[in-house]
Amino acid sequence: MTEDISIIKKRFNELSTRSQNRGVYFYSDFLNLYEQTILYDEIKRDVTLVGGFPEAERKIACFGNENELGYEPNPPIKIICIKPLSKKFSDDLTHRDFLGSLIGLGIKRETLGDIIITENVGYVFCLESISQFIIDNLFKVKHTSVSCEICDSIPENALPQPEEAVAIVSSMRLDVGISAIYNISRSKSSALVDSEKVFINGRLITSPSKSIESGDTVSVRGYGRFRYVEILGDTRKGRTRVLCQIY
Repeated sequence: MTEDISIIKKRFNELSTRSQNRGVYFYSDFLNLYEQTILYDEIKRDVTLVGGFPEAERKIACFGNENELGYEPNPPIKIICIKPLSKKFSDDLTHRDFLGSLIGLGIKRETLGDIIITENVGYVFCLESISQFIIDNLFKVKHTSVSCEICDSIPENALPQPEEAVAIVSSMRLDVGISAIYNISRSKSSALVDSEKVFINGRLITSPSKSIESGDTVSVRGYGRFRYVEILGDTRKGRTRVLCQIY
């Protein structure tokens, strides 16, 4: 793993240096949360992350500074709409089905971003370089015949809407928040953090005592994501009421 991290860091530094030397933007492949954490730790300035929509988990790193370069970045992201040819005879398609069919074409995972599914239609965020290949070669997902085309955006109702809830927590510690949101024990919450399965705003967190601030988004592998929206105040017993969005 250490060798892999060294390779990733080297790649990030190469892209950053090229952008500075040539005065143009350079872009990475899609990064998972672990790779985003390495990026945050390694590159301190002139880099932004985009995934095609604000809530995306997998994102591309854009190396360059708009103020210095004089123009906005144009990340090479395309959206492919994958639609069953016949709704009546279509399987119930899942994220795993769409991803498996794409990987089955020989496509590398790092060229693919998030996959959004609504009404049995998949919207795949991918690198522009492989978009036409997908259109030309993907004809089936699971046992369902499909058609593929590039679209400009996903439907407004495609993204899952978060559920709002009020959590009662004894403190703003990370393990306390996870325990309250997912109704699990503090020890299990701490174990998830120790197992490197918890991220705050895309950064890996290894301390259960880390504080969650208003506006922070917490991703927990195997459970989902939640966001602390607003601190509502204290209860009579001295606990804190927090308005949350749970994805």
